[in-house]
Amino acid sequence: MKAIYFYIFLLISISSYGQGKLDEYLQTAAQNNPGLKVKFNEYMAALERVPQAGALPDPTVAFGYFVQPIETRLGPQQAKISAMQMFPWFGTLSARENSVEALAKAKYELFEEAKSKLFYDVKATYYNLFFTEKAVTITLKNIEILSSFKNLANIKVESGLTSAVDAYRVEMEINDLENQLALLKDNSTVLRVKFNNLLNVDASSEIQISEALSSVNLLSKQAELDSIMANNNALSSFDYQLEGLEYRKKSATKEGLPQFSIGLEYAFIGEGNSTSSNAGQDAFVFPIIGLSIPLYRSKYKAKVQEVVYLQEAKSFEKSDKQNTLSVLFESVWKDYQDANRRFSLYREQTELAQKSLSILESNYTTSHLSFEEILRMERKLLKYGLEMQKAVVDKEAAVAFIEYLKGK
Repeated sequence: MKAIYFYIFLLISISSYGQGKLDEYLQTAAQNNPGLKVKFNEYMAALERVPQAGALPDPTVAFGYFVQPIETRLGPQQAKISAMQMFPWFGTLSARENSVEALAKAKYELFEEAKSKLFYDVKATYYNLFFTEKAVTITLKNIEILSSFKNLANIKVESGLTSAVDAYRVEMEINDLENQLALLKDNSTVLRVKFNNLLNVDASSEIQISEALSSVNLLSKQAELDSIMANNNALSSFDYQLEGLEYRKKSATKEGLPQFSIGLEYAFIGEGNSTSSNAGQDAFVFPIIGLSIPLYRSKYKAKVQEVVYLQEAKSFEKSDKQNTLSVLFESVWKDYQDANRRFSLYREQTELAQKSLSILESNYTTSHLSFEEILRMERKLLKYGLEMQKAVVDKEAAVAFIEYLKGK
């Protein structure tokens, strides 16, 4: 049943994504990640405390044997057995049960928090892999372009139209890009291992990267912040903890009230000298009623005051978390806006650089234009292409982090 509950929680929480292959990876991570299973089992363990808190104290059973039987009217009393059940003041058990149940709900919110954090880590790593793959493709394309420039430079050198320095320059540029390409491939290997570890699958498992990322636009800044404050799992956990403390205070107050006990007693009577018709008949006494009076009031007052201090501390902790979330949101919203601006800028810059490079290549073929201008423009084209892809990834990472803050 625990496994069934676990998968139901996960399928409900993942069903809203709909991001193709990434959605499948999220589901795999949710089912396999050991850290998430830790949080879920902690929640299930907390649920098991609910029936414990609502149960009555164990009854007391006592047996007594008289070494010297006590003479009674009906005969000598040889032994007796008694049973007693203690009952707390009305509402004490329900208050305890409600307190533990609220704390279990707080544990569930922490499970949801861990799930949202896992989803963010999976998406962020996936986006970094996407960028790395795009960077590899762009770098290979630029090496191909430089190779064509190298051939063009060699032709002009052989024709005596330019110095061999042009060919050396392009060769140096190719060497630099090949070194950058090797670093990108190494980074890709590290990211793939990290991604598969998050999914808790074999480190060498194949990862399918989409050709493009589905662009998501956020709502207004205030709307997103309000959604975070309303739906953040950590804040919800604090609410349930405060609710549990309120019930705990109620329980502590009721513990300072009297407790009742009801029991019965059975006495074993032996044969004696009595002439009564009931002589030698065992005696059954029911009920026996007792009352526990809490005289030491300082203990119960301290219990209540302890909870009051804990409530105040938890309220401050929640306020501190809200402040932290506000700062985090401001930072990630800045990143989101910056990514949008950078994407628009570098898309336009890339188009201009491509047009400029085409013109420079044509002029170099027909004139003595400095080859340095071509290389400089080619570097800009490479930079703009990479920066444009980086802006795409940064935007999606910012959106993913805001979704994490919103508990998605």
